[in-house]
Amino acid sequence: MDTQPKPTRTCAPKWYDVPDEKWFDWRWQLANRLNSVEELGEVIRLTDSEKQALGAPGLFRVDITPYFASLIDPDDPNCPVRKQVIPTARELEKFESQMEDSLAEDRHSPVPGLVHRYPDRVLFLVTTQCASYCRYCTRSRIVGDPGATFKRSEWDAAIDYLKRTPQVRDVLLSGGDPLTLAPKLLEELLARLREIPHIEIVRIGSRVPVFMPMRIDQDFCDMVQKYHPFWLNIHVNHAREITPELRQACDRLSRAGVPLGNQSVLLAGVNDSVNIQRELVHELVKMRVRPYYLYQCDLVEGSGHLRTTVSRGIEIIEGLRGHTSGFAVPTFCVDGPGGGGKIPVMPNYVISQAPGKIVLRNYEGFLTTYTEPHDYDPHAIDALDAQARKRLEPGQSGVLGLLEGDRLTIEPAGFSETHLRGAEPHRLNVDASKWQPLGIGTPDRPVLKDVQVVEKINHEVE
Repeated sequence: MDTQPKPTRTCAPKWYDVPDEKWFDWRWQLANRLNSVEELGEVIRLTDSEKQALGAPGLFRVDITPYFASLIDPDDPNCPVRKQVIPTARELEKFESQMEDSLAEDRHSPVPGLVHRYPDRVLFLVTTQCASYCRYCTRSRIVGDPGATFKRSEWDAAIDYLKRTPQVRDVLLSGGDPLTLAPKLLEELLARLREIPHIEIVRIGSRVPVFMPMRIDQDFCDMVQKYHPFWLNIHVNHAREITPELRQACDRLSRAGVPLGNQSVLLAGVNDSVNIQRELVHELVKMRVRPYYLYQCDLVEGSGHLRTTVSRGIEIIEGLRGHTSGFAVPTFCVDGPGGGGKIPVMPNYVISQAPGKIVLRNYEGFLTTYTEPHDYDPHAIDALDAQARKRLEPGQSGVLGLLEGDRLTIEPAGFSETHLRGAEPHRLNVDASKWQPLGIGTPDRPVLKDVQVVEKINHEVE
């Protein structure tokens, strides 16, 4: 029988007398969130900096569930839980590289709420509401604003786009937080996605299990089982957030066949040390949650004081690799400002290469040599792989396209025009074939992008 864990209310006498039937009701948690100096002051000894921020006009929304607020140390301004959800005056400071939409999501949005950045998968933003609001929120430009939430007509437009875009096989629901939607609405979305034949995987990214684990009840688990393969990524930044309630929520999901991952953000003064990260990943895998991503903090308003250097993240990965199980090491990545997508960043383990040899190091600094085969033909599979390669969306093969000979270069916008230096077409620059290698530009290979300007010149000369 699934019994409720003993409630976690160790730091919050305010809720000692709340009956369990209310405390474990996720709707009660939403209805009783804290957001003002007065309400938070009943639970936490607010600093002057926190009071200043909470009273500032135009502040990114503050709302904290009673459950999550009960995890905050009321006397410690450096409590890692507190720093994630309680603003300070430093949040009001601007920084040089700050952007409203640092990931350029809106630029890669074919319809409102749908971000199609990678060839075979999309991000489907279904709401702007969360159970609580992280002070480093990537989408603070819209998240928390009830007036910016997505309409049913925009959901319909997104579904229509997915139906007519067969290359999409993986849909990630996010927002805001999809698990704040009414259960019937969420199931309707899952059902509509499952009706599209080419969508193989449906995922949800959610911090609700951490902010409000009582939302993950048996009814929810029974519902999502109908839409497998269904995956869920949670968002835990510090081991202090892992409570009996969260463990039980994850256990329910695992028993329902839901693979679980964790996406955390590297935050100054919260989790920017090897020991804290090692404890976090160990606690995660104990409850069958695989550490998935460790993100560098994005360049969004209010996050300046929470940002670390990228080198600190590399140092943390150096301290995890080899010192814990491989599946407990997350991928550290920078979500490329301007819309580059997730870029993995890690220590360099390749020391040197020569024909037939590669020199590698391990986590201890031990150097070894791997001898490569001399008779391996990497092109032998090309004929078998030709059809799969044709399914790639043009222009998105990236560096793989260089390795496979589809093109010779990847160049910045305007590269060829710049290097023509305003020259008129003449006898030496009109023949684009001179810098087009044999095998590129044939019927089964696209013509190099960097010759398009010269082809235009050829046309003008004719």
